[in-house]
Amino acid sequence: MTNASAAVPDDPRAPLSSALQNDASFRLLVEAVEDYAIFLLDAHGNVATWNSGAKRIKGYDAREIVGRHFSVFYPPDDIAAGKPQNELSIAAQAGRVEDEGWRVRKDASRFWANVVITALRDARGNLLGFAKVTRDMTDRLRLTELQHARELSAHVQSALENERASIARELHDDLGQQLAALKMQLSTLDAGAQIAAMQTQIDTIIGSVRRIAAGLRPPVLDDLGLFAAIDWLVCDVRRRYDLTIQLHIEGEEGGIDTSASTSVFRLVQEALTNVVRHAQASEVRIAIACTRSRCTLTIEDDGCGADVTRGRAAGTFGLLGMGERVRQLGGVIEFRSAPGEGFRILVEIPLTRRADNGVPASP
Repeated sequence: MTNASAAVPDDPRAPLSSALQNDASFRLLVEAVEDYAIFLLDAHGNVATWNSGAKRIKGYDAREIVGRHFSVFYPPDDIAAGKPQNELSIAAQAGRVEDEGWRVRKDASRFWANVVITALRDARGNLLGFAKVTRDMTDRLRLTELQHARELSAHVQSALENERASIARELHDDLGQQLAALKMQLSTLDAGAQIAAMQTQIDTIIGSVRRIAAGLRPPVLDDLGLFAAIDWLVCDVRRRYDLTIQLHIEGEEGGIDTSASTSVFRLVQEALTNVVRHAQASEVRIAIACTRSRCTLTIEDDGCGADVTRGRAAGTFGLLGMGERVRQLGGVIEFRSAPGEGFRILVEIPLTRRADNGVPASP
C-alpha cells in the first residue's frame, strides 16, 4: 500500500448521499449481509451507518458506534502512526484503498481484516464521505499459520539431522585427520623438532574443538550472559568476514530468562548469517535495549534488500524460524525491506520474571 497522502476536505457540513441513506432497497441489501461489515463514514471518518455484519464482526450496536470516529477499530500503534487518517486521504485521492491488518473489536480482541474504503462524491465531485467494507480474515490467517507451523516442524526435524551429520563430518574429517597425523608423529618420535610439531598439531585440534562447540552453543552465553555473547559473536563475524558492524546495547539483562536469552542470541546469529550469505552489505547496525518489562532488538543492513511482500521461496525457512522464536516468547517481529534499500528487522519481546520452576512469578 502506498504511503501517499491527500488532504480530506475541511468542510464538516459535507453531507453523505441522501440517496444512499434513504434508498430502501439499498438499506435492506446492506442490512442483510452478515459476512461483511458494510457501513458509511462522513468526510471526517465518523461512522454514519451500521449493518448487522458490522455488529457481528466488530461487536458494537449501532447506537454505540454511530457518530464515533472509525479509528476506534485500529490498534493503538496504528492510531499513533496516523494510519486511519492516512487511509482516508489515500481513498480521497485515488478513489479507493485496500488494506489487510489487525483491527480491534469492542471487547479489545483483535482480528485480521481485509478492508476496502471507497470515496463517495456528488455529481460535482465534492467528497461526501466513504463506504467501508471489512471482512474478517482471521480463520484464513490461522490456517496459513498452521501450515507454516507444520512446515517449520518438518524443517526442524530435518535441520536437527543435518546438524548431527555436519558435526559427524567435522569430527571425522577435521579432528580425525589431525589425530591420525598426530599418531603417525608419535610413532616416529625421535627429535625435539617433532615434539614442537606435535604441540602445534595439538593446538590446532584444541582450536577445532572449541570452534565446533562454540558453533553449537558459545560457552560465553552461559558463563557471562547474553550481552557478552552477542559482543563475542559480533567480533567473530567482523574478524571472519571483514564486515563493519555497529553494536549498541543499553539496559540490564537481569530480567531475561534462559529461553529469551538463547532466542535473542539466535536471532542475531541468524540475521548476521543472512547478511553474510545474501545481503551484499558493507555495514550492519545492531541495537539492543532492555528494560524491566521488555527487550527490543533492531538489526539493519545497507545491502541489496528484498521484496518482503512476496511469499517466501520454497525451501527457505530463515525468517519463518525467526518469527517462530519470537512468537514462542509472546513477542512481535517485523521485517522491513525493499529491493536496493537494505533489510531491517525489528523485534519486541515482553520480559516476565519467572520463579525457579519456570512458572511466571506473582507480581
